[in-house]
Amino acid sequence: MKKTLSIIALSIIGFGLVSCKKENKEAQSTETATTDSAAVAAPVTTDSAAAPVTGEAAAPVSNEPSTSVALSENSFDFGKIKKGDKVEHVYEITNTGKNPLIISEVKPGCGCTAPDFTKEPIMPGKKGKVTLHFDSSSFDGNVQKYADVFANVEKAPIRLTFTANIQP
Repeated sequence: MKKTLSIIALSIIGFGLVSCKKENKEAQSTETATTDSAAVAAPVTTDSAAAPVTGEAAAPVSNEPSTSVALSENSFDFGKIKKGDKVEHVYEITNTGKNPLIISEVKPGCGCTAPDFTKEPIMPGKKGKVTLHFDSSSFDGNVQKYADVFANVEKAPIRLTFTANIQP
């Protein structure tokens, strides 16, 4: 009986460790639907005094006055890349509001994606950047990944997505 429970527990832990790979295939169709509904069209206007963050409790809530943003794009296609390639893409974000834009956090949906972003306040009319670095080592075929950008905007988080076709 104890052996069976141990095997089941180890199996569950094992599945958790490879969830990034499974996310690749299982979540592709659901992420497409979520991407469309969570994508931010330019420009986004905001009226509230603070940006409420819904969904992830670990994301910080900004106490800064909210502003609005425009994105150069919210999705990118790397096209065909070789397995093991490490690629990156820069998403440009413009503050179209009247208050400084403060990006508090960028949370990727998978450990294979690492973010860099403008840490200083982005003044009205100025541009900042969010860079997503992707390591394709653990993937084959078509993948779709995302990162959520938490900032002092009404409709936080802003979801950025990318796709790639990993070739052997």
